[in-house]
Amino acid sequence: MGQAAVQSQLSPAEYLAFERNSEMRHEYADGEIFAMSGGTHEHSLIAANIIGELRLALEARPCRVLTSDMRIKVHATGRYVYPDVSVVCGSPVFEDATRDTLLNPVVIIEVLSDSSEAYDRGDKFAHYRSIESFKEYVLASQKEARMEHFRRLPDGSWLLRIYERGEVVKLDAIGVELSVDRAYLKVFDQPAAEG
Repeated sequence: MGQAAVQSQLSPAEYLAFERNSEMRHEYADGEIFAMSGGTHEHSLIAANIIGELRLALEARPCRVLTSDMRIKVHATGRYVYPDVSVVCGSPVFEDATRDTLLNPVVIIEVLSDSSEAYDRGDKFAHYRSIESFKEYVLASQKEARMEHFRRLPDGSWLLRIYERGEVVKLDAIGVELSVDRAYLKVFDQPAAEG
């Protein structure tokens, strides 16, 4: 996870009570909560571009794109996480009446950062794979225009394909094509001024 645990030995109910009253976001794993760090300008812009593209593409479909404010519970493992972008189709299923913890994402997208890349690729992806509704996973680099797309096959295995500038990620589970160029629009255009 890349972060030191803020508190440990909390039950899921204690975590949710803590999280719902916290000004910061925290992920939950095995009784411990971990503070979520802020992202870079590039991270934020890539996530915003992807959300914008998906929102437009899904207007006429029964799917919704969600921001990193939507918590997801991995029911099989008890983890609570905040992906950068997620998509739910049909009726969203929530853990409780508060409607702040989604159980049935179809697509999850993470923008990679130095502090979370190993976790996003490994442990977090392993937990996501236990979600029955989860069909596609995209890892977007913030260092270059490059997206890794994992798609669940009918036999339960996962197929990886890498996309770069000029290519289009085909998100078959939601019937959308995501342009790499549009996802990285204005991300690497100008050097940042420091002041």
